[in-house]
Amino acid sequence: MAQHSSSSGSGSPGVSVFRLYDTLTHSLLPVRPADPARITFYSCGPTVYDDAHIGNFRSFLAADVLRRWLESSMCVVEGGDGQPHSGPRSVRHVMNITDVGHMTDDVGGDGEDRMEVAGRRIAEAKKAGKLPAEVTIDPRDPYAIAAFYAGRFKEDAVRLGLKVAIEAENDARLMPRASENIDGMRRVIERLVELGHAYVAGPVGARAVYFDVRTFPEYGRLSGNTLESLREGAGERVSAGNQEQKRHPADFLLWKEDESHLMKWDSPDVRAADGSALGKGYPGWHIECTVMAARGLLGDAAFEGLLKRGIDEPSVIDFHSGGEDNIFPHHECEIAQSVCAFCSENVVGAKGSPRPEPGTQGGASGGTGQGGFARHWFHARFLFVEGEKMSKSKGNFFNARDLFAGGPGRAPFEPAAVRLELIRTHYRSNANFTIQGMTDAARMVERWRRVVEGGGASSGGGSGGGSGSSGAGAGAGADAGAGEVMRAEARRAFAEAMSDDLNIAGAIGVVNSFVSACGGGAEGNAEAAANAALMREFDAVLGVLSLEKPKESTTSIGVFIGCEPDPAVLAKLEERAAAKKAKDFARSDAIRDEFAAMGYAIKDVAGGKVEVRRG
Repeated sequence: MAQHSSSSGSGSPGVSVFRLYDTLTHSLLPVRPADPARITFYSCGPTVYDDAHIGNFRSFLAADVLRRWLESSMCVVEGGDGQPHSGPRSVRHVMNITDVGHMTDDVGGDGEDRMEVAGRRIAEAKKAGKLPAEVTIDPRDPYAIAAFYAGRFKEDAVRLGLKVAIEAENDARLMPRASENIDGMRRVIERLVELGHAYVAGPVGARAVYFDVRTFPEYGRLSGNTLESLREGAGERVSAGNQEQKRHPADFLLWKEDESHLMKWDSPDVRAADGSALGKGYPGWHIECTVMAARGLLGDAAFEGLLKRGIDEPSVIDFHSGGEDNIFPHHECEIAQSVCAFCSENVVGAKGSPRPEPGTQGGASGGTGQGGFARHWFHARFLFVEGEKMSKSKGNFFNARDLFAGGPGRAPFEPAAVRLELIRTHYRSNANFTIQGMTDAARMVERWRRVVEGGGASSGGGSGGGSGSSGAGAGAGADAGAGEVMRAEARRAFAEAMSDDLNIAGAIGVVNSFVSACGGGAEGNAEAAANAALMREFDAVLGVLSLEKPKESTTSIGVFIGCEPDPAVLAKLEERAAAKKAKDFARSDAIRDEFAAMGYAIKDVAGGKVEVRRG
């Protein structure tokens, strides 16, 4: 891996250029954006027919960590000339809100619109008296349903530190809605029909515009599918009626004529074989992201230019992210329609020509290993709960609000702990969410928070950490030179881990070792301030400590932060107070150890009270 020696203040000496796995080429590639100083990044967002669950947020937060790392001064990418670029760097990040066109059959474009399904579910809940009193949503109004769930998603996303959601509070263009971009979808569809990549089929009143996959030789490259394998499996994927009207079984829906649909608009200006125009209808799911990515990241003028002239390269934006389940069919289809709409025929390739191998001349990679609408495709794998697939019937289905609020036999968790638990498994590995893992994450957050607050961290605990006397002992009386060396090494190791395909577990291990090495020095001294500054730099990437702090609960003896005044804890505090009053310090220390074994950290504070935190 190429090393980069950076100047003071940017990058980290000896840190490698950032390399990231690209789903399209199925390989680890150096990150080389079109403009390393201004990166464009699109993430597939939620379909707002229900609350987003923690599996959804796992994918969104993985993209957020990637975005934060790209913005970090520790991150080194390649410039267009292949030379290392250490910043400064900005990222324009757009995430869509799907409020129309996402059907219950993702592959065939058939079934019901998910917003209609949501309306029925809300109506049933309303009839059964299960809706909260303050919810007055009309289940017959798809726009009201979308607004309700979109609002809840944004609230949860902001609480979990999703930067695009935070920025969208001041710039709504960063989280565009599909229903507000229908005009752009019509324009792209008209362009695809004009160029021979799409066609109209079906009976009057139910006609559809399909993308002809045979006109794009690279179709299937992202997912590893072949047209032949898709043909063989087609009988299980789409209805027989739709199958018959397609030119190829894998052809996918761009627009559906349907005057009876709940949400409908004027159709694209295309003609059926008899020359007639289509009646009102609605877009397919895949087309929306093509429009919102290009328009949201490049602007209206650039979007219009792409449609009129096309470009002689396969990549329009730098990064595109989603969950593993988006790879096929959604992103496979998105690449096909985007490249064919926005790029020249030199890029698209001869219609019907054999698909070239990834990274070879003539492929959508342009011979560089990169390209296919986005220069880099990023996908996070699935999340399991306690080793099993999430399921409401199993009782292991959680959304973020469930975790914030707690439940029967389950304490509430602060957003920082939820975020850390969801990001700390490598994005290309399946994550296993557990309540014990949440508890461990909450303790880790507290240890990190104490460094930023200037109080150091308790020795031990935390994966990858050493004892409080290890490292240079910065914050424990060691000379400033030794502390500076320790911090420089921690910064280098963190950057090296993140530069290696976002090795988040390795980076967190570095943070925990650093926190342990900080010891328990005096608050407010120069070493503590330097340690806190580096911890904040790490957290700018991880995005944990800037989130809202847990509320305090106060009793006559304790100040509880991030935890409830449990009767067993209160009893132990009373016992410890009695031991201290009797000068039985051995027993008092033993009780402190018992608290640690229970997962709590305690500290005597002003007023004769004891501060109790998870830790």
